[in-house]
Amino acid sequence: MARTDNLYELPKDLPVPQDDGACDHLAGMKLPSIALPSTRGQMVDLSKLRGGTVIYIYPRTGRPDQEVPTGWNEIPGARGCTPQSCAFRDHYEELKRAGAAQVFGLSTQDSAYQREAVERLHLPFELLSDEKLAFARALELPTFEVDGMMLIKRITLILRGGVIAKVFYPVFPPDRNASEVIAWLGINRT
Repeated sequence: MARTDNLYELPKDLPVPQDDGACDHLAGMKLPSIALPSTRGQMVDLSKLRGGTVIYIYPRTGRPDQEVPTGWNEIPGARGCTPQSCAFRDHYEELKRAGAAQVFGLSTQDSAYQREAVERLHLPFELLSDEKLAFARALELPTFEVDGMMLIKRITLILRGGVIAKVFYPVFPPDRNASEVIAWLGINRT
């Protein structure tokens, strides 16, 4: 069954998420050692990576053959995972030039589901699965529930040597997040 909307575009009049302070504790935090499965079949421990690392955390990528969860477009900040991923794909080389040694996407979907998105969207970077919410719980990331799924709210983190140097939250509109990250990296080079 095909979707009734365009998964690659943001609908007009989406509700804008407000900063509820749920990520205020993250800046300066040293990441705990948690290995997450990646779409390349390896385990990635973000706390052990050197250099600048960009992690965009998103609720869930949609698929062309599936409708969105109940009320998805009415949940502030929920819609836009595919446009956000495509923007990080399209700006990948700029991100690297701006100082991102690594770029990752992260969601609670399992790696098999995420691999479909990597292939369909031609993503040049890995997606990480926090299916068991170990990373989200350890960092006390804001979550929400829809259709029985516990999902992480949209956040982008810039790490330097396993420490959170910058937090983008809330992220809106999601398709402009990669450009915002590039701008921040350009001003905050180390």
